[in-house]
Amino acid sequence: MKKIISITLLVLTIALAGFAGEKIRLSGSTTVLPIAQLTAEEFMNFNPDVTLSVQGGGSGVGIASLNDGACNIANASRSMKDSEIKNAVSRGIHPTAHVIAMDGIAIVVHPSNPIQNLTKDQIRKIYTGKITNWKQIGGADKKIVVLSRDTASGTYEAFAKLALNDEKVRKDALLNASNKAIETAVETTPGAIGYIGFGYITKRVKLITVDGITCSKVTILSKVYPYSRPLFMYTNGKPKGWVKKYIDFVLSKEGQELVETAGYVGLK
Repeated sequence: MKKIISITLLVLTIALAGFAGEKIRLSGSTTVLPIAQLTAEEFMNFNPDVTLSVQGGGSGVGIASLNDGACNIANASRSMKDSEIKNAVSRGIHPTAHVIAMDGIAIVVHPSNPIQNLTKDQIRKIYTGKITNWKQIGGADKKIVVLSRDTASGTYEAFAKLALNDEKVRKDALLNASNKAIETAVETTPGAIGYIGFGYITKRVKLITVDGITCSKVTILSKVYPYSRPLFMYTNGKPKGWVKKYIDFVLSKEGQELVETAGYVGLK
């Protein structure tokens, strides 16, 4: 009888383990987050045996999580740094980049701001502290409140490279943990300027052209917009199993349509 009970429990354990299914963890960029959430939800609708959990925290957090073996996929709005790759390899992790969409870093101000366009040079000088009042560039006599992402953000890293020539953001800049936080702060602060991912642009803030070029799907995909960038999902080596199926889904026609639904620019 004890033997029969043991076998029964073993079968039950195996059955429950099968019921639990595969679990895939995604972590990282808040810019990539809406894409990851939409595609994960749709992927699970077609594949009930797999569970995808999606978390934000910033590109740096996602990459660190991949290097620690704590997630299967690191979402990033920038390329991995050489130091991050070196650290990964030392831990037996071999990061493989998958470009899953295109994005543009949009420059936004409060809706009441009369400024319509800024040059790349003006944006660089605003963010590095050389221009501190809107009247210096044809606006109202009002202090410029500079809003930036925090240093864990891939958007921060990309903006520093694309817009600031790797100069440091002014010390009095107000750092924010997410695109949404930047948008909200700009919306409620008349003198503010901030930068957000294309998918986070709303009518609650005013989109500024850069050198006369609007941040749009057309200008991003053609890379005419100066702050265009690719978005990534990183895996440990060439993806296999359910991770590969999910990445393939994101890159499929249906997955790229979801990228567009999330407000970003699909590759196809």
